Amino acid sequence: MLELKNITKTYNPGTVTEMCLFKDFNLKVRDGEFVSVVGSNGSGKTSMLNIICGTIPIDSGDCLIGGESINEQKDFVRYKKIGRVYQNPSMGTCPNMTILENLSLADNKGKHFGLGKGVSKKRIEDYKEMLSALGLGLEDKLNVKMGSLSGGQRQAVALLMATMTPLDFLILDEHTAALDPHTADIIMELTDKIVREKKLTAIMVTHNLRYAVEYGSRLVMMDKGHIVLDVDGVKKHETKVDDILDLFTSISIECGN
Repeated sequence: MLELKNITKTYNPGTVTEMCLFKDFNLKVRDGEFVSVVGSNGSGKTSMLNIICGTIPIDSGDCLIGGESINEQKDFVRYKKIGRVYQNPSMGTCPNMTILENLSLADNKGKHFGLGKGVSKKRIEDYKEMLSALGLGLEDKLNVKMGSLSGGQRQAVALLMATMTPLDFLILDEHTAALDPHTADIIMELTDKIVREKKLTAIMVTHNLRYAVEYGSRLVMMDKGHIVLDVDGVKKHETKVDDILDLFTSISIECGN
């Protein structure tokens, strides 16, 4: 279980731009949950993810995984058990390296590197099988550089790379926002398939209310560092876009979005 406990975070303290985003913020994510998080700009969605991943410090409170505090862990240590897919398809992969080389890097995540070859020929068929499951024809492009792929193809590979090794959590940071609608639908279907098959615990931040409603086992809406809506189980399954649209719109208008 992931727990954010009494989190307080203030940006630019002691300046005219000081802003307290979180004050005694609390959130629990149970093992196996797929949480969709929505909210207007400035609601704290991405800051929450960065706190979990350790890329921004907190003023007070505790971030716990399995009941143990990870506050003192550096971000690269946390990433041994956390996979993250970013909004920008160019992040999370190396553009000047081939698909094969990128997959090999991800496959060796958390392992000790020696002086041996970084790419294992024994794993090539496994990589092809993984890529084939994406349904994008990438299994025949192992020697193509990542930078020459489309945004959707790169995001699909990034999703695969993020989940190749055993994980405690999968973090999805608006990972469809930079894609066209058709490609975004494909990536969401792949995301749901991977989360289900690997039985992952996932947190997905999205601005797409349809995705938030259709995917995941729990829906959380945030506003100004607070949770204003939290539904799961049968209630989440029965929730429609229209059910949350008025609340989301009123918050967005209030924030000037």
